[in-house]
This record gives sequence, structure tokens and C-alpha cells, in this order.
Amino acid sequence: MAGTRILALDHGTKRIGVAVSDELRWIAQPLETFERRSLDADIAHIQHLVRTYEVGTVVMGVPLRLDGKVGTAAQAINRFVERLAQALDVPVVTWDERLTTRSAEQLLVAADVSRKKRKGAVDRVAAALLLQSYLENLASAVRGDEAGRGEEAADGPGR
Repeated sequence: MAGTRILALDHGTKRIGVAVSDELRWIAQPLETFERRSLDADIAHIQHLVRTYEVGTVVMGVPLRLDGKVGTAAQAINRFVERLAQALDVPVVTWDERLTTRSAEQLLVAADVSRKKRKGAVDRVAAALLLQSYLENLASAVRGDEAGRGEEAADGPGR
């Protein structure tokens, strides 16, 4: 099942959180958090992850403002996405990541993870939350398509 996994990236100013799906695209798993070094080094690392995990799609979280508009942080990420898309042989899609970092932080606090350990984990957990949201959207789209085909088949063509 080469190329079926999805890699999600939670892009921050200092770190990038990474999560990956299983081959069936059901479950998101936190993978790693890496320190940002330079644009070229960051892209090279992501290329390595895409090859290593046989990724077919990369999802980049974009922090839209609460009103849904694109702010300065989202504009910076969109520029990164453009460069990343040029460097990868797989599609790069953007996905709304509003509040994923806050949700990840709350999850880790609830799990009684120490402040020191939370710092390293929050970005990859945020990436996993982002990816799980994307996977659930894919699954609901498939279910919706199947429901539509089922109705069409039951009614018969041309009715």
C-alpha cells in the first residue's frame, strides 16, 4: 500500500510537529517534533519523512483567524506550502488548524504530562489532532458518496 499514508505538519516558528496516518487512513499517530533550522533543511527533513513513511499526501495546518480569515501567520505558512509543494512529488494540501495547539495542550495537561515534556509533545499532538480531523473529513466524504451511489442504485438510472 505504498503512498497511502498521510503526513500532517503543524508548522510553528520554532518547531514543526509531525503526525502520520496508518495505511488505511483511519488513525493519526503523533510522530515527532523537530526544531526548525532553515527553509532548505526543514524541507529536506520533510522529504525524508515522505520517503521513509511512503506518504501519498502531506497536510499542512493553516492557522486561520477565529473569523475564518487569513492572517499574517497563515500567509507565512502558505508561502512555506508553495515551496514545499515544489520540492515534493506528492500533493500538499492545507487544512484549518484553528485551536489544535490549544486542544493538544489541554489534552496533555489532562493526562498529567509535566510542563517540560509537554513542550516537546504539544506540536506533534497538535499535528495528530489536525490529521485526525482531516481523516474524519475524508471518511465522511466517502460515506456521503457511498450513500449517494446507494440511493441512485436503488432508484435506478433515469428516475
